Amino acid sequence: MVASVVCTWIVAACMCQNPSPFSSPSNPRWARKRRTSPRFFRSTNPPSRRPRPSGKAMAIAIQPSMETLTKKKPPTKQRRVVVTGMGVETPIGNNPDEFYNNLLQGVSGITEIEAFDCSNYPTRIAGEIKNFSTNGWVAPKLSKRMDRFMLYMLTAGKKALADGGITQEQMNEINKFRCGVLIGSAMGGMKVFNDAIEALRVSYRKMNPFCVPFATTNMGSAVLAMDLGWMGPNYSISTACATSNFCILNAANHIIRGEADMMLCGGSDAVIIPIGLGGFVACRALSERNSDPAKASRPWDSGRDGFVMGEGAGVLLLEELEHAKKRGAKVYAEFLGGSFTCDAYHMTEPHPQGTGVILCIEKALSQAGVSREDVNYINAHATSTPAGDLKEYHALLHCFGNNQELRVNSTKSMIGHLLGAAGAVEAVATIQAIRTGWIHPNINLENPDEGVDMKVLVGSKKEKLDVKVALSNSFGFGGHNSSILFAPFQ
Repeated sequence: MVASVVCTWIVAACMCQNPSPFSSPSNPRWARKRRTSPRFFRSTNPPSRRPRPSGKAMAIAIQPSMETLTKKKPPTKQRRVVVTGMGVETPIGNNPDEFYNNLLQGVSGITEIEAFDCSNYPTRIAGEIKNFSTNGWVAPKLSKRMDRFMLYMLTAGKKALADGGITQEQMNEINKFRCGVLIGSAMGGMKVFNDAIEALRVSYRKMNPFCVPFATTNMGSAVLAMDLGWMGPNYSISTACATSNFCILNAANHIIRGEADMMLCGGSDAVIIPIGLGGFVACRALSERNSDPAKASRPWDSGRDGFVMGEGAGVLLLEELEHAKKRGAKVYAEFLGGSFTCDAYHMTEPHPQGTGVILCIEKALSQAGVSREDVNYINAHATSTPAGDLKEYHALLHCFGNNQELRVNSTKSMIGHLLGAAGAVEAVATIQAIRTGWIHPNINLENPDEGVDMKVLVGSKKEKLDVKVALSNSFGFGGHNSSILFAPFQ
């Protein structure tokens, strides 16, 4: 229909009653100034005279356009999206239950860095994964070649499938054309790329032939899809530390629009390596509380001095509700929606008035059809930076200040900042809060910053809470803001 309208418009334009004087053969003054091309470039066929336009075609072009504009799609029932599986790789647990139990107990995963010698760095602590294994999840040959961000992604993705009850029999029966993978990374394969640069100092012949594909942020999603044979939407998004939320919301939208029935989504990052640590040190973004690593990440505390790097991956299995019911899946929570905005202010600093964050939250609520009063739990982005924590806190009070039941915490107080994986891992924590009825503490919040009300923030112990609607925020360098909403399935 669109093509026919365009074609009709073109015909009408050519037959317009007032042709341009620049194309009229009856303009002798212009014809005298016009250069003629050399003989060997000109056609030997005599020019044909065009018939004088009648003007009738213009009316024909207008009518289909009006029909196209007024034609509406028939109303369709909104497809609901639910969470049916979760997988994680974190400094305090490699499955959702172990991870969340440690969060509830206030266990910190921040320790001295063991992966390399960082004695000359001002920051020597991070949230490292100490005992990572790919056994049973990734082929040994690939494990040796791939960057750890891909290995974290593959294992967490397959664990989410297993947690969702996707057996080999079900895998053979599902429509793989309608299953997709959308798992992103903020930094990609930095280790693989750095190793390639070091090899290049000797000779290009020493470079790993996989250095380019294994360094790109999309390759983890691609390899996972190849392994599963899933031929639906497959790509990755990279929006710094907001990556996971962008991936989760876009994955849900593919299901809502009817383009997929199942989506694996989330994020992964592994940059606790010399170039990664050195880069953030150069930004002056990291905590230097090396003498007491477990106390270093302290969102909203007056003694905070920067964030602590972490590593890992988080993956959700999102599924269309009727599809989940048909295969008898357990439903952990319902995904209600979310939103994105941009501060358009500074590469690394938050907007002074928190305008972008407020707009993001309000848009998320509006698009999900959720009232402010219904949101009683927020898993904040809060990274333990002097400026970022307060800007988000004030934005939350602006949006939810009248909600007496509101409770806010930060998972980063225990695992550090997992960069592009942060949002997905924190989404798992949010869903676990909905499932268990317990929200984890904010550890190290000993002296709240000036103007911070502890009536809103969770204290040093876990708290019982019947979550109505939960909000999870993630923000990233570049001014990227994202908010996503979950609720108990009813």
